[in-house]
Amino acid sequence: MKHRRYWLANLRLVGVLLCVWFIVSFGCGILLVDVLNQIQFGGFKLGFWFAQQGSIVVFVILIFVYAVLANRLDRNYDVDEEE
Repeated sequence: MKHRRYWLANLRLVGVLLCVWFIVSFGCGILLVDVLNQIQFGGFKLGFWFAQQGSIVVFVILIFVYAVLANRLDRNYDVDEEE
């Protein structure tokens, strides 16, 4: 039962992080591009930047966030690797 709760917590974590990435990539890169293009970021329109670079940058950041939160989850459910 403990492993089932761990797995559900892990799936919930992955789901939340994927939702964040979807909002950033689809929402900011496609749906809100016209609104964001009114703002300049590094000489480029912000909507263009999100469509080209922002979603990739956010994805890489989410990888590190997942690693930290998954390690914490492992410790909480006592499934972490012993060294």
